[in-house]
Amino acid sequence: MPIVGVGASAGGLEAFEEFFRHLPMDSDMAFVLVPHLDPSHTSILTEILQRATTMPVVEAADQVVVRSNHVYVIPPNRDMALLRGTLQLSLPEQPRGQRMPIDSFLRSLAEDQAENAVGIILSGTGSDGTLGLRTILGNGGLTLVQDPATAKFDGMPTSAIQAGYATHVLPPHRMAEVLLAAHRHQGVRKNTPPTPATISGMNQIMLLLRSATGHDFSGYKKSTIGRRIERRMAQHNIEDIDVYARYLKAQPDEIQTLFKELLINVTSFFRDPEAFQTLKKDILPQILAGKAEDYVVRLWVAGCATGEEAYSIAMILREVMEEMGREFKVQLYATDLDDDAIAIARAGLYPANISQDVSPERLRRFFVKEEGGYRVKKDIREMVVFAIQNVIKDPPFTKMDLVSCRNLMIYLEAELQNRLIPAFHYALKPGGVLFLSPSESIGGHAELFSALSRKWKFYRTAVPAASNRMVTTGTPTWITAGSSRLPAEVVGKAKECNIAELTRRALVLAFAPVSVMTDFKGDILYVHGDTAHYLRPPPGQATLNAVDMAHDGLQLELRAALNLAVTQGVPTLEREVSFTAAGEVRKIRLGVRPLPDPDAGAGMVLISFHDAPVSPSGKTARRRSGGPVDLGRIEELERDLAYTRANLQATIEEQQSSNEEMKSTNEELQSTNEELQSTNEELETSKEELQSVNEELITVNAELQAKIEQLGSMQNDMKNLLDNINVGTIFLDDRLTIRRFTREAAKVYRLVGTDVGRPLSDIKSDLDEEDLLAKACTVIETLIPYEREVRTMGGEWYLTRIQPYRTLDNVIDGVVITFSNISARVAAEMAEREGNDIAECVIAAVGRPLLVLDENFAVLFASDAFCRDFKVSQTETQGRSVYALEGGKWDSPALRDLLENILPRQQSFEGFSVERAVPDKKFYLGGRRIVCRTSGRPLILLTVEELPPGP
Repeated sequence: MPIVGVGASAGGLEAFEEFFRHLPMDSDMAFVLVPHLDPSHTSILTEILQRATTMPVVEAADQVVVRSNHVYVIPPNRDMALLRGTLQLSLPEQPRGQRMPIDSFLRSLAEDQAENAVGIILSGTGSDGTLGLRTILGNGGLTLVQDPATAKFDGMPTSAIQAGYATHVLPPHRMAEVLLAAHRHQGVRKNTPPTPATISGMNQIMLLLRSATGHDFSGYKKSTIGRRIERRMAQHNIEDIDVYARYLKAQPDEIQTLFKELLINVTSFFRDPEAFQTLKKDILPQILAGKAEDYVVRLWVAGCATGEEAYSIAMILREVMEEMGREFKVQLYATDLDDDAIAIARAGLYPANISQDVSPERLRRFFVKEEGGYRVKKDIREMVVFAIQNVIKDPPFTKMDLVSCRNLMIYLEAELQNRLIPAFHYALKPGGVLFLSPSESIGGHAELFSALSRKWKFYRTAVPAASNRMVTTGTPTWITAGSSRLPAEVVGKAKECNIAELTRRALVLAFAPVSVMTDFKGDILYVHGDTAHYLRPPPGQATLNAVDMAHDGLQLELRAALNLAVTQGVPTLEREVSFTAAGEVRKIRLGVRPLPDPDAGAGMVLISFHDAPVSPSGKTARRRSGGPVDLGRIEELERDLAYTRANLQATIEEQQSSNEEMKSTNEELQSTNEELQSTNEELETSKEELQSVNEELITVNAELQAKIEQLGSMQNDMKNLLDNINVGTIFLDDRLTIRRFTREAAKVYRLVGTDVGRPLSDIKSDLDEEDLLAKACTVIETLIPYEREVRTMGGEWYLTRIQPYRTLDNVIDGVVITFSNISARVAAEMAEREGNDIAECVIAAVGRPLLVLDENFAVLFASDAFCRDFKVSQTETQGRSVYALEGGKWDSPALRDLLENILPRQQSFEGFSVERAVPDKKFYLGGRRIVCRTSGRPLILLTVEELPPGP
């Protein structure tokens, strides 16, 4: 069952409704909504969205198991995560304005559901959700982003799209189609084993990738590669992998897009915080312990992606050095195959939601807040050197103190993993540390490492430097790619030696001057002899450039001679140069010769140094000086030189003083800048909080607007309902003040529109002396409804009801008085009573005994003459069966047959004899079927006629 996490902020309500209107109720997916809600306001989002979908929409609760075809909405002021398909709610840890609830949930969704996770980002401001989509994408899930052109606020969609974490960019109404298609395709793939045609198509794609990019992905796990190929196929609506392979051949750009898709750039700052805590407390202090002040700490982060992990290690290292009170030179290399990821890492600019992973203290200390997010400070960026490298086939770095390769090998087959572990061992110094992710291990290479922390996968090299550190099953690609000669050939070549070679070496050592071989830039390639008298390492960053390493006084001549040799090919031979070294003036002869052989020495220059001959007195031989004129000139020049030196010294001292003042001013400006930066950070924080509050208010406003529209619709329905039922209604509060009334109520009370808010006692009614206000007070006190028929002075009759007015919270807040016009019913009842009176008068005037029976032969009416002749009362006959009259004397089979069988077939009968009903009297019964005009009820009329006495 795919679980779809949907995130939105400002303007998300309309997008939610549009999205769910196009989803069927049986999609077999679960949906979890994470909008930005006001923590102090009760959300009505569930009520609003329930109108847009037939699926149940409920507010999420803690420990609720997510079910398919259900929609869950995060409650206000709660963080939400997913663990084994169960929602976990907690109170937010971060302050308002710094929370990233969408990122937090999407990350947990990706970690819990892997390829069954789907992330959707809809309208909103900021960048919340971007890092969550990256995690879902890296775990093989699907990511959808709303087209910014259709979003009310395009900040969140644009951030996700620019970061490259959107597999589909669509308007909300088209997302349902993509989700359903992906779900169907995933079900087919899971239930169908790979066919030979599928395997063949996959191999064709691997060959096309290797041919176009030079990188072989055949050693990657097939499930990982397959999911990403399927995503690209779904993007182009291609279902057959052979068709997609042919599409790749025809579209070279698609190969590059697929190549980028296969590069898994899933990382974050301080991923697995406890592992980095172990790195800080245990591992790095052990590495740095006992190291000299000039020690260079070398570290390598392989598969660095966008650089978060490399910068995390750099920050940890900086903190450790500060805690130790020592400063080491750091060389931290971070490499990856993806050039786009390396470009992001070099820029060091990350979205604002990294605050979920980086503590506020580290954000303040190591980052600078900018418009687009947070940028790593320059001193940390300068610690890291980023480079593009294929760790599988390119040679590794060497002499490393720490190698970190986390969550790279989990995507590789076992064969590549077995090649990488020895390569990392080769890269490490004796005692160096390998840092892996909790999901990775050194496999079958336990002889190369000893475990420092099995939980967080820190390993120390176990064999000494003199041992063979390249214990591999085959020759590494980075060795075979560098040389085509076999090792045996190389060794044999090195052993070849003869007398001529020994003689050549002896002559070079005895007679060749001190020399260096450089390229055209002056960078030293080879050194012959002791160059300490002529070259020395300059202070600052290390260099091997001969011009930069030359002593003062020699640099100018060397640079000029090198330039002449490079640009014009003219050698400089035996040029005498004087310079000062160790307080002593030295004189040498400089030679700079470009190599003439264009094949062997193209782009190379030979620089040689000869010491000039010295006189027996220890001074350098020179020509005898001239006469007195020359000596005077020399003295004058020496005086000028002394004066110039004095002036130069004064200028230097003034310059130094100015430099100190400028340095002091610069420190003050720097202090002011830090204060301004701190103020700016506080303002940025306030801005973020205000922006967050604004987003929440926009969401609340959208909900309230939808509620207003709903209430408006309900009010229209209520108005039409009250107008069409023709019932006068007056709504009164607990002080009997008019709240609202209908137009029919104006026929009882003389009400106009301006009477709302006035006491009802101020309004004259048309009722005949009926005090309804006192009854209303009684209803408020006792909560017992009151009902009465009342008459107006115009002769109209109304059924008046007074009932308590209850709010949604079941609070009594007044009464409701209704008036239902019953004039027609009263007139009908009066007419019926009048008709009954007339009928009774007629029957009494006739003077014959009569009975009216219902369909069950029970007596409905007995005339006075019947009661008189048979000596019974009305109460004794009414409602009783005719067969029970006179103690059952009327119950005869003949009468039953007459009433139950014969009379239904005939309209009437006459002359049925009733004997001994009364002593000494005989009667004849006559019967007729009649129908009540009012109710349509079938009745029987029995007439009783006394027979005259016989002769």
